[in-house]
Amino acid sequence: MGAYFGASTIFIFCLLGLSANAEFITIGSSSGSDITQALLKAFTTACQSPSPSKVVIPKGEFKLGEIQMRGPCKAPVEITIQGTVKADGNAIQKDTWIVFGNINGFKLNGGGVFDGEGNAAWRVNNCHQTFNCKKLPISIRFDFVENAEIRDISSIDAKNFHINILGAKNMTIDHIKIIAPKDSPNTDGIHLGRSDGVKILNTFISTGDDCISVGDGMKNLLVEKVTCGPGHGISVGSLGRYGYEEDVSGIRVINCTLQETDNGLRIKTWPSAACSTTASDIHFENIIVNNVMNPILIDQEIHVLGSWLVRPPYPIFSIKKKQYVGLLFSDRFTLQKPSTIKLANISFKQVRGTTGNKDAVKLLCSRGYPCQNVEIGDIDIKYSGADGPATFQCSNVSPKLMGTQSPKACTGPVTSLPQ
Repeated sequence: MGAYFGASTIFIFCLLGLSANAEFITIGSSSGSDITQALLKAFTTACQSPSPSKVVIPKGEFKLGEIQMRGPCKAPVEITIQGTVKADGNAIQKDTWIVFGNINGFKLNGGGVFDGEGNAAWRVNNCHQTFNCKKLPISIRFDFVENAEIRDISSIDAKNFHINILGAKNMTIDHIKIIAPKDSPNTDGIHLGRSDGVKILNTFISTGDDCISVGDGMKNLLVEKVTCGPGHGISVGSLGRYGYEEDVSGIRVINCTLQETDNGLRIKTWPSAACSTTASDIHFENIIVNNVMNPILIDQEIHVLGSWLVRPPYPIFSIKKKQYVGLLFSDRFTLQKPSTIKLANISFKQVRGTTGNKDAVKLLCSRGYPCQNVEIGDIDIKYSGADGPATFQCSNVSPKLMGTQSPKACTGPVTSLPQ
C-alpha cells in the first residue's frame, strides 16, 4: 500500500525482515527539500502501527526543521537515516532541534548525518560567561526512551550539545561519530542524566566541550572503546548546581583513548553546592592519554570567576510527567562554602601516556566532605615540559595505592585549580 502527503511521498511496504505485518516507510522527497512535515507524518504512521515499523530517510541532503517525534507507540519503531539532514543555521532562538521521546523499543541507524549548522550560533554563544545567555538548540534529544539502539550515525557542528539523554533505560549507543571544531562552545558530545543502563561503545568524539558528560541521577553507565579529542575529556559532573539533584552511581569508563583534550578523566562538583548528594562507584580503567591537560582530575571547586561562580543554563525535565520543561537560569554563588557532594568508591587504574601540563594527577576533594575509598593503581603519565616533571597532588583525600605510580602519589604541592 502507499500514502501521499503534500509535496512529499511516503511509501509504505510490508517488510518481512521485521515481521510478517511490519511496515516499511520511505520519505520520498527530492534531495534539497524540507522533509520536516513528511518525517513527522511518517513517524506518526509508524508509531500508531500495531506492528513494528521502519522509517527510511534515503540518501541525499535534506532540510529539517524543529521536530518532536514522541510516543508512546503501539510497537517498536526504527528510523534509518541514509542521507544528511541539515538544521537551519539561523534558528538560534529554540532550545531543541530533534526530539525522540517516550518510546519503548526504538532504533536509530543507517550511516547518515545530522548537521546542526552551528557556525552562526557559536558566535553568539556566551553561556560560558553569563547565566543570562541565549538558549541554543540541542541537536538530538532522547527523552524517556527505553530499550533502544543508536548505531552508525554522525552528528556534526551542533549549536549546543550534540546528544542529550534523559530518563533512558537500557540504551546502547554504538559506532557513533560526533564532530565539531575544538573552539565551538558548549558542544558536549553526549550528555546523560537520570538514566539507567546506558552503554556508549566504539565511538569517536571530537568537539569543543566534554566528549561525554554525566549529570545527576545517572546509574549503571558503561563507556568502552571511545576515542575522545580534541575536547574537554570525559566528565562526571558538574554536580551540585541545583537542589533537586539525585545520586550518581555505577559509572565505568574502560579501554578508552583521550588525545589533545583540555581535561582527561574528570569528576567535578560545585563548591557551595545546592544539594547534598553522593557520587559513588566510579571507575576508570585502561585509559591511554596523549598530550592531555590534567589527565586525572577530581575537582570540587570548579568554575572560578574571581571569588564567585556562575551557574550556566541547565535543561529542566519533569521526571514524573516524563517531559522536557525548559532551561533554568540561575544566579551566582560564593566559593566560601566547601562542596557538599560526597565522593566515594572511585578508582583510576592503568592510565598511561603523556600530559600537556605538569599536573598529571589532581585529587582535590572537598574540605567539608573528604573523598572516601579512592584507589589509584598503575599510573604512568609522563611530562617533558620545561617547567619540571609531572606532579601528583592530593587534597582532602588519602588514596589507596596499588601497583606503581609515576609521578609518585601525593607528592606535589597543591596549585591553583584549572580554569
